[in-house]
Amino acid sequence: MRLAPVPLFFYRHPVHAVQYSGFSGVITHGDQKAYDACRYYGALIVAALQGATKEELLNDKFYETHTSWFAKVPLVPEIVRIANGSYKQKNGYDDGIRGKGYIVNALEAALWAFWSGKTFEEGALAAVNLGDDTDTTAAIYGQLAGAYYGYRKLPEKWVQKVYAKHFLQGLSKWIAYEGEMWQTNESLPSMFAPSTVTSQQKATVISSDEQKSDFKKLPLGQQTLPEEAEQGEPSDRSEKYTNSKKSSYCEIL
Repeated sequence: MRLAPVPLFFYRHPVHAVQYSGFSGVITHGDQKAYDACRYYGALIVAALQGATKEELLNDKFYETHTSWFAKVPLVPEIVRIANGSYKQKNGYDDGIRGKGYIVNALEAALWAFWSGKTFEEGALAAVNLGDDTDTTAAIYGQLAGAYYGYRKLPEKWVQKVYAKHFLQGLSKWIAYEGEMWQTNESLPSMFAPSTVTSQQKATVISSDEQKSDFKKLPLGQQTLPEEAEQGEPSDRSEKYTNSKKSSYCEIL
């Protein structure tokens, strides 16, 4: 539910994006399935931010053709089944799609909503109308759908109802801008099975690795957004990928 900022920050570095997406889940969910679900969904969001089509994102071979993003560490069978298209059920709920809180069900339901809807609004309503844990399903759906459809494709009547929407817009731009400044040292923290990580390690895994990386910071007092980021609303999806400066100001609320 809280994954999107990680691939938004790292989307120029897919291997890092996928691994840190997994780490973000480990902080509170020690199950291997949750770890791998976050890795897989993070990869989808990265691909969407890089301009992949919906057909490419939902291709049953997506995982197979992007194994390098996963550092050749395989996903557990439950997540592979989803990656292979288990969510492509025409009748949704009647075909067994369930919006439960359990990560495997929730991921499958969110992808079903994205697959079955033709717009952001249609998919979001499909996710909610599955019932059960509606906020979980819709929140997971919205991360990938937002990355794919872009800010300007969100229903304006919904955007106007979002609490602190201007703050969220600015924060999204800033995360993307900081990600543009980030420099990789070409090394990754070691892969691990979540079940072997202590609670203290879960709480410090990201912060400790962050200290090791070469993170390029602007001098204090000079951390201002470039002119494009300060003016108006985010660019639409087509502009985002034709201009390298605009490409970083992604359109996820």
